[in-house]
Amino acid sequence: MLQGDFFDALTSSYSLQKPFVAYRKPKERLVKCLCQQDSELYHIEDFTESGFVFAPFDSNKKSILFPLKFCEVKTVLFPDTNVEEDVFFRKRTNKIAENYNKHIALVEKGINEIANGQLKKVVLSRMETVPISEDNPISIFESLLVSYPEAFVYIWYHPKVGLWLGATPETLLKVEGQRFKTMSLAGTQPYKGASEVDWDQKNLEEQLWVTDFIETTLKPYVHNIQTHQLQTVRAGQLLHLKSEISGNFNPKALNQIIGYLHPTPAVCGMPKDIAKTFILQNESYDREYYTGFLGELNIKTSKSRNSNRRNVENSAYSSLKIKSDLYVNLRCMQLKAQQAFIYVGGGITKDSEPLDEWNETVHKLQTMLGVLR
Repeated sequence: MLQGDFFDALTSSYSLQKPFVAYRKPKERLVKCLCQQDSELYHIEDFTESGFVFAPFDSNKKSILFPLKFCEVKTVLFPDTNVEEDVFFRKRTNKIAENYNKHIALVEKGINEIANGQLKKVVLSRMETVPISEDNPISIFESLLVSYPEAFVYIWYHPKVGLWLGATPETLLKVEGQRFKTMSLAGTQPYKGASEVDWDQKNLEEQLWVTDFIETTLKPYVHNIQTHQLQTVRAGQLLHLKSEISGNFNPKALNQIIGYLHPTPAVCGMPKDIAKTFILQNESYDREYYTGFLGELNIKTSKSRNSNRRNVENSAYSSLKIKSDLYVNLRCMQLKAQQAFIYVGGGITKDSEPLDEWNETVHKLQTMLGVLR
């Protein structure tokens, strides 16, 4: 499909208020769109369904599904991008006193709760409201595709729910047959031209907690689990600490694994249930789908068993596998009424400094602010 026709189709779906999602996986050129053929609001029952899932932060609420059987699939190859210039800081958010004071007070309350022994870590967030002049959200999606080639970039719309866009660096779970991959991603500092940086004890400890949680959670359901070397990764103008985790599991346990993993300590805290309760009771807004997860669920794929094209007979045989690619919904925003609602947060521990935590949210805002006009 031609690029112009692809984006015109997205614009048409949005204008006609038809549900759709368009997305590109990290480091890939293929952009895929699932255009739902009706306006029903479908929900996940047990994660055996096939399609695109959009899940809220609060796991007690229902996850939305665009069922593959009710969708028309469109694809296009997007040009390679290599954005090195400082496009991410074209806009700055103002330190509005009300937002600043509220977030500082929230962080201080979290630190006090940790000191009282109730919590080990809690992830606290805020929402920034920004007026926008862009009438066509598809143009914003194109800007995200250009600006963030190493993120999972998406635009998601349902007339009964709303419009969301994002460029998230974090994988929740990747499944292919009986193989799985996930990651622990925690710690943040601004990118200043080099990825070889020092990390303080607070960030290193926070990342280790996330890694330990994932390993402990997965052990009853997986085998041959491997945790790979800790590395510093860049996401736009931010740096994070990441450890990849992989192994084998029984695909029938997917529902249980997702239930135990989500929300991870990277977006909620530890212990999970206590942290989640604190968030729901003390954050002054509803996160909705921010820090939820989204992506392809149980998609059948076919792979040739022989990559030698000259061996036509053997190449005719292929293996059929079921794949799921799920991502944590970070660096995202919701658009409505000519406004962008941008969501940002950070992990609070006993070593947190409230002003540093505020500044971290300001840095994270730039991912979405940089593509708005």
